[in-house]
Amino acid sequence: MEKGVKRLSRASFRVLGEPVLIKAEVNTRKNTVVIEDYELISNEIQFDNPITGTVYGTLLNFKGELERLGDDVNNEPYFSPPIAPVLYIKPVNTFNCYGGSIPMPVGISKLEMGAALGIVIGKKAVAVDESTALSYVAGYTIVNDVRIPHDSLYRPAIHFQARDGFCPIGPWIIDRHGVENPDNVSIRVYINDKLQQENSTSNLVRSVSRLLADVTEFMTLSPGDVLLVGVPEDAPQASVGDKIRIEIDGIGSLENVIVDESESKWRKLI
Repeated sequence: MEKGVKRLSRASFRVLGEPVLIKAEVNTRKNTVVIEDYELISNEIQFDNPITGTVYGTLLNFKGELERLGDDVNNEPYFSPPIAPVLYIKPVNTFNCYGGSIPMPVGISKLEMGAALGIVIGKKAVAVDESTALSYVAGYTIVNDVRIPHDSLYRPAIHFQARDGFCPIGPWIIDRHGVENPDNVSIRVYINDKLQQENSTSNLVRSVSRLLADVTEFMTLSPGDVLLVGVPEDAPQASVGDKIRIEIDGIGSLENVIVDESESKWRKLI
């Protein structure tokens, strides 16, 4: 069993066609939903995106990212490592769900799979203290922050990151008490069932609590918003036809398939 997690946890999710969140227990190791005496595997459920707010991404919050930049972080335009979180938005058009297909844009052959722990906000957070920051968290989810490979670190990367379907989220939101230590959970990315990346939130520059405190110092986070802790360095790349699975300890797994953009972006392939 993974360290610091519970096998059965309370979770909230949505199914296609239903606007309300369903609450149930889930087995995060088996990726199943337990309702009374029944246990349903994720592939038997048509999940919808469980998020109701804004999704904010965080750059340069894994130590390996900064190490890879080396002296470049001291060059133009900033001349030093960032002293505050560097954020960006994944707009609503990017939202995708468990089992939804990820569209490969015309003229592009590879996409980066950005595995991220998503912090789901439970109550209005303004200038929160690091010591109480976790009390503002409703739960955690899995996010695939998909992007077209690029080197445009300091310029707005809307063309590369804000394409339709470029933000699969789910399959559910795990109650925050289901993850005892969000600062020490493993994140794994599989492509066609082969492990391509493994990292841990123990390698964050800012811990979950510190990140929440720093972000809410200059902006309000509202219930339903999601703050990504960051994407580890060396995000694996995938092509059309590849099956992607992201696992995060204590939360479960998020699965999607990459298809040509000409195909229906919400076609159920898993």
